[in-house]
Parts: sequence; structure tokens; C-alpha cells
Amino acid sequence: MTNSTEQAAAARRIRTEGRQEEQRESHYHEARVLLLISQFTTAKKGLDGLTKLAKLDFLLRYPALLERLLNERNLSWPTGAEPTRFERIAVESRMTRYKYGPWDQRYYSVLGSLAARGLITYAGGGRAEFRVTATGAIAADTLALTDEWAVVAERITLLKKHFNKTGSALKTLIYERLPDAVDRPWRTEI
Repeated sequence: MTNSTEQAAAARRIRTEGRQEEQRESHYHEARVLLLISQFTTAKKGLDGLTKLAKLDFLLRYPALLERLLNERNLSWPTGAEPTRFERIAVESRMTRYKYGPWDQRYYSVLGSLAARGLITYAGGGRAEFRVTATGAIAADTLALTDEWAVVAERITLLKKHFNKTGSALKTLIYERLPDAVDRPWRTEI
């Protein structure tokens, strides 16, 4: 076997592993967003707006920052939903600081994928409303029962109970109460 053959095989293996990692990461984001939309969908209303989705997702992905907001309000975590020691010092999936606070450029592809598979719908002009479909609700309920996603589902229930505000109100809350999270140049990781 020649050196160039070995290099080509190694390059193919690296590309394949990269695609597999992207797919795993994509599924992780889709599952979390599906759980969020499902919890916030009622018979009359869905999750109202991309800003609200992004800010709730920020609090979900950064449980140590959510904990600060809970502590300010003398609220506590449901049993078993508290951040782990690791979550207090690290973030599993970072967001980027954009004009209106935390953002993840993957939202468009995640939402498009969920809609294309019939798990959510969205409608609206200037502000989209995201709703879980019957199929999406079954998928979200099934996810929420797994060990891997049960804590996330419990945290989303907490978000709905205490932080079910407009996207603008959530943005203001984050700017006022968590300035260290957004006091940085645009397009930098939080």
C-alpha cells in the first residue's frame, strides 16, 4: 500500500467521522428544540417567536445561569433537575452573542428539519409561531421518558412555569440579570 493510498483512506475516514459527529450533534439540537416547542404548545397557542425560542433555549443550555435567575426569585430546582457539577463549570453546546443576545445559527436548519419530518409546524409573518404536531408530541413524550432527556424535560417544565414571557421580555431579563453573558462583542461565544 502506498503512502498516497493510506492518506486518501485516512482522509475518507476523517470525513466520514466528521459527518457522523455532525449528524449526532444535529439530532441532539433537534431533540432539545422539539421538547421545548412541545412543552410550550397548548390547544390554543404554540411557542410564539424565534426570539422566545432562542432565549428559552439559552436558559436551558446554560443551567448555571438559569440557576442564578431562580435564586434571585427564591425559586428552586425540581428534585433531580439541578445542574450537575460539570454543568456549573462548562457548557455542552455553546451559543453565540448576536444583536439581540444569545443565538445559534443552527435554529433554521433544526426547525426546518423538524417541520420537514412533520414534528412541528410554524406559521406567521414577522413572528413565527411554532407548534408541535400530534406525531411530534408523541416523539417528545417518548423522549421525555428516557434517562437522557428526562432532566431536560423537567427543566423545560420549570421554564414554562416561571419564564413563560415574550421573547422581548426574556431578552430584557437576560440583559439586565445576566449581563456577563451578553456583555461581549457580537459573534463571540458565550
